[in-house]
Amino acid sequence: MDSRKDVSTVLSRAPEGLEAPLVRVEVHLGTGLPQFALVGLPEAVVRESKERVRSALQTSGFEFPLARITVNLSPADLPKEGGRFDLPIAIGILAASRLIPARALLKREFYGELSLGGELRETAKLLPALIHGARSGNELIVPEANALEASLVGGGRLRLAQRLSQVVMALKHEKAESWGSVSAVAPAAPRPVALPDVSEVRGQFAAKRALEIAAAGEHGLLFVGPPGAGKTLLAQRMPGLLPPLSPEEALEVASLESAAGRRPASGLRRPFRSPQHTASVAALIGGSGLRPGELSLAHRGVLFLDELPEFPRNALEALREPLESGVVVVSRLKRTRRFPAQFLLVAAMNPCPCGYAGDSKGRCHCTAEQVARYRNRISGPLVDRIDMHVELQALPPEHLVEVADPAGENSPSIAARVAAARSLQLSRQGKLNGRLNVREVAQYCSLGRDSRALMTTAIARMGLSARAYHRVLKLARTCADLSAATSVRFADVAEAIKLRALERPIC
Repeated sequence: MDSRKDVSTVLSRAPEGLEAPLVRVEVHLGTGLPQFALVGLPEAVVRESKERVRSALQTSGFEFPLARITVNLSPADLPKEGGRFDLPIAIGILAASRLIPARALLKREFYGELSLGGELRETAKLLPALIHGARSGNELIVPEANALEASLVGGGRLRLAQRLSQVVMALKHEKAESWGSVSAVAPAAPRPVALPDVSEVRGQFAAKRALEIAAAGEHGLLFVGPPGAGKTLLAQRMPGLLPPLSPEEALEVASLESAAGRRPASGLRRPFRSPQHTASVAALIGGSGLRPGELSLAHRGVLFLDELPEFPRNALEALREPLESGVVVVSRLKRTRRFPAQFLLVAAMNPCPCGYAGDSKGRCHCTAEQVARYRNRISGPLVDRIDMHVELQALPPEHLVEVADPAGENSPSIAARVAAARSLQLSRQGKLNGRLNVREVAQYCSLGRDSRALMTTAIARMGLSARAYHRVLKLARTCADLSAATSVRFADVAEAIKLRALERPIC
C-alpha cells in the first residue's frame, strides 16, 4: 500500500481460463482538470466501468472526486475483461479519497460488477479467482449473487455483500456482522433427478455390456448401426452407470463451467455433452478468450458425438491428442492455456450414407465406393484411439411389441458393478484402466500362455497396431475387474478382442 494519501491499491484477479492472475488496481487522484483515465489493457466492458462506477458512487451517497483520476490495472500486459473490476475501482477511488482506511485493503481481494444504483450483481467466470484467492489466504469480497460459487470454495475468509455501501461500511468500521454469511445464503441441495435407465432400451444386450465395460474402465466406445437401432438411447444412459462426482471432481467441473462463462449448477452431476455435428474445432477445443470447449466441459463426464462422420475432418482430428493425454492445449497468439479433458467418449455412426448397409430387406442402394468414402471420413488413427467398436443390428419385431424386456437389467444394478470395478482399479493402480500407460499395462495386464497365443492370432488376423494391442489388454483387464478376478483370463481376452472386431472394416 502506497503511503501517499492520493494513491491506493486494491487487489483483484483476472479471468484466464482456470488460472486467475493477481491484478493490482492502482488509483491515483491528481491535480488538473477532472478526467477519468483507465489503463492496463482493459477490454470494452472494463472501459465502460468508468460510467458504472461514477453512477454507483453517487447513488450510494458518496461524492465523486473532482480530480484527475488515473486507474491502472497491473500488470499492464495482461488483458482484462468483464465487469468484476467495478467494485475494486470504486473501493480504490474511495480509499484514495481517504474515505476508507488504508489498513482495510490489506490481504483482501474484491470482485463484483456494479449497477448504476450501487448493487453488486452476479459476476461471470468468478470461481477460478475464488479458488486461487482462497489458497493465497486473502479475504475475498464477493457479490451475494455469487453465493453458489462461494459455497463451493467454502472457508471463513469469504464475505458476501449486496451493495457498495455495505462494503464501505464494513471496511470503515471493521464489523464482521456487516457481511453476509456464505453458509446462510448458499442454495439448498437440489432434488434428485432421475437419469435415463438402461432397461428402457429393448434388446441390444451386447451394446449394453459394452456400456458397462466403458463405464467401469473409462474406455472410448463407438456404436455402428442403422437408424433406430438405439445408439443415441444407449449413449444417453451412460451417466446413470457412472458413480457420483467426488468433492474434488465436482470443484473441477464447476471451475470449467465458470471459466466458460456458465453458472455452475447446484449439486453438480457428471457432465453429458452432446455437440452437434456442425461444431467447429474452436467449439470442441476452445474458442476466443481462451475459454474451455466441449472436450473440457465434458471433463469427468461423457462426450457424445452422434453422426460421427458428419463432423468436420479437422474437428475430429483435434480429438486425437486429448484422447491420449486427457489435456487440451488452447493457443491464441501469445497466450496459451491448458484445460483438463478426461472424458469418456461415446460416438455413433451409420454403416453407410443411407444407414441400411447389410439390411436383409435390401433397403441399401449405396455403392461400395460411397460406403468407403463415408467410412473414410474417420481417419484410422482416430479409430485406433477408440477402445471399443460395437455393431448394432435393427431390433426384431418381437422385441418392439413385447410389453416388457424380460432380460433387461436396470441401471442401478449395473452401476453397482461399475463402482466395484472402479474401486478395484483405484486401489490396485491409482487410476482407471483406460488411463494406464504402456509400462502400467505391462505391469497390471499380464497374460497367461493361452491368452498370449490368442492375442498373437488376433494381431495377425485383424492387423492390430501396437496401440490397439495395448487397448485390448486394458479392455481385458476391465472385463476381469467386473468379475472381481485377480488376473486376466482367457475369456476376458476373447471378449476384449470381440469388442475390436470392427477395426478392419472401419479403418
